[in-house]
Amino acid sequence: MTIFLPDSLRKWLPYYSNVSGEGSSRLAGLLTELATAEGFLATCLPDVRLMRSTETYPSAPVSYDPSVVIIAQGRKHGRLGGRVFTYDARNYLVLSVPLPFECETIGTAEEPLLGMAVRVNPSTVAELLLLELDAPLSGTKGLLHAIDAVPLTPEIYDAATRLAECLRSSFDARVLGPQIVREIIYRALCGPQGAALRALATPQSSFGQIARALRRIHIDYADALDVGALAREAGMSISTFHANFKAITAKPPLRYLQTIRLHKAQVLMVAGTSVAEAARRVGYESPSQFSREFKRLFGGTPKQITHRSRVALSMS
Repeated sequence: MTIFLPDSLRKWLPYYSNVSGEGSSRLAGLLTELATAEGFLATCLPDVRLMRSTETYPSAPVSYDPSVVIIAQGRKHGRLGGRVFTYDARNYLVLSVPLPFECETIGTAEEPLLGMAVRVNPSTVAELLLLELDAPLSGTKGLLHAIDAVPLTPEIYDAATRLAECLRSSFDARVLGPQIVREIIYRALCGPQGAALRALATPQSSFGQIARALRRIHIDYADALDVGALAREAGMSISTFHANFKAITAKPPLRYLQTIRLHKAQVLMVAGTSVAEAARRVGYESPSQFSREFKRLFGGTPKQITHRSRVALSMS
């Protein structure tokens, strides 16, 4: 029996065939060629990083910048405040504010985890919103999630594949890459998490107000910040700020600040900074207090976790 399909569906047959089984897609093939080392890898585009993991890593604290993360092969399980979300060859991750969460990575030597992370620049979101986009946004009602995995669309898959293809040439990447990055952000704005991304560039919304405080924390994390100062940054009363902040990040403000300081210290130590110096540079006066809180968050001493982090797949 012959089945006739309209052209609007026929053109996407290769896409659905590609994602029907992990490891079979064109995108996975390109990323296999491009991502030749373990971990997160820089590219010639500052807003694009590639990822590869030939091992499975148990759930551990990680910290992501605002990003769209597209997985071509393997999978990741994220956890935040009792919510669990999976991003894999069928679902992409959208993170609209800088946020630490728990993440499990699943990959093997035979089928490595392969993916790309596209940083979401608030200025790009604002520029797109100036065009007065009227594409439907399905996430405009109710509580906005700062992070979630949503179904991968043919349009985003196609854009990610074209982005990977142009990364094979540094010249193509410089000329074509920025526009494809912009396209991916546009496609994400039109998706289920579009409302959260839109709020990132809408300062008057409660989500946008919390985003301002989060940016302050990520810039001045080593300073003596208090809830009152952060609430003023957001333009809210302390009680309203505290409630909105916890609803978005799943952590009270000072616990979030502590977590960011510890993640920043981990990055410093992986780069070779001593434990005591890393503690001082992120705002700790007591190295012993730093070590206690670090072990409570990461489940090991600073030296143990630093050693693991040099080989583990994490985005800190």
